[in-house]
Amino acid sequence: MIRKPITIGISNGLEARPIAMLVQVASQYVSNIYLESEERKVNAKSIMGMMSLGLDTGESVTVSVDGADEEEAMKSIEEYLSKRSE
Repeated sequence: MIRKPITIGISNGLEARPIAMLVQVASQYVSNIYLESEERKVNAKSIMGMMSLGLDTGESVTVSVDGADEEEAMKSIEEYLSKRSE
């Protein structure tokens, strides 16, 4: 299992379209992928779960990835969440 804090860099924060894109990125991997913010932990492959977090640009989340392709999955999730424009 890999755990890493990541700051949201997407200019719109995690609104509907960026969340849908994040779910697509996460769904490419067999690993379990979760985002944690404060006391909440949601499956990164769940659109409804991700929408419930209501994350904005500059906020920090902890991403945890566990599975056969965890290193590749973490790299892709980090690249997507950290990018500066959507």
